[in-house]
Amino acid sequence: MNELAVVLPGLNLKNPIMPASGCFGFGYEYSNFYDLSELGAVIMKAATGTARLGNPTPRVAETASGMLNAIGLQNPGVNHIIEQEVPFLAEYDTSIIANIAGSTIEEYEMVAEAFNDTEHVHALELNISCPNVKEGGIQFGTDPQMAAKVTERVKRVSKLPIYVKLSPNVTDIVAMAKAVEAAGADGLSMINTLTGMQIHLPSRRPLIANKTGGLSGPAIKPIAIRMIYEVKQHVDLPIIGMGGICNAEDVLEFLLAGADAVAVGTANFSNPLVCKEIIADLPDVLKRNGLSSVQEAIGKAVFI
Repeated sequence: MNELAVVLPGLNLKNPIMPASGCFGFGYEYSNFYDLSELGAVIMKAATGTARLGNPTPRVAETASGMLNAIGLQNPGVNHIIEQEVPFLAEYDTSIIANIAGSTIEEYEMVAEAFNDTEHVHALELNISCPNVKEGGIQFGTDPQMAAKVTERVKRVSKLPIYVKLSPNVTDIVAMAKAVEAAGADGLSMINTLTGMQIHLPSRRPLIANKTGGLSGPAIKPIAIRMIYEVKQHVDLPIIGMGGICNAEDVLEFLLAGADAVAVGTANFSNPLVCKEIIADLPDVLKRNGLSSVQEAIGKAVFI
């Protein structure tokens, strides 16, 4: 028996570890460091209907408490991704999740439909929570009615399971989760980055050209843990948890809060081997904490 195995809608994961969308590209650079078949899954960089150049530079900045980014969904477009990027990842024995985005509901539908006949893509991550694009993104991710509407429309046209990525930039994350559950979501990804800003003192200008960006890294981990716990109490959907994960102990904390699997984001930039190391360390961390498997840990934090 594989103590790390997790089964989710559309996904038979050999372990619960996957790189987060936007932090791993399409895997080429990381494949120089280790065999991507070791990963539970790969979440690809966001796909939109046509190619996007993203926001002006500078669009990434390091802060004392994490990383700010405002990439703006730069990508080569869904057709290029299907024809040129998916075949590379399909060479590896791992599941592939396509992150999809759009400026309109119709664009979300078009991108989702494009993946229907892509043999090697196993699920979609519906990106309704990007805080760094002027159209689409944040308004879908902060309004429960809009979130439900885009989820329902994409679910209607897609043959693949839909994991909706929730924004933490809301006053009630549970309301958002309930809305997309009612609209037919198969699972949740949470959380995306928190909107932040840092100012460069000598120039008195924001560090990144977009002025604001998404804060990620260890600083947001307690927020992610809290939100996953709250959502798990009210929604019966599997959760791919993310937000500042750096090691196997962090993974166990997410599992105990209620995540069924996890995605590792910013840590990949400082340590390209972090996912491989977490997979290797996780069995021992489970054992040292009296747990025999990932399944045994999910949602088992003690709150009384």
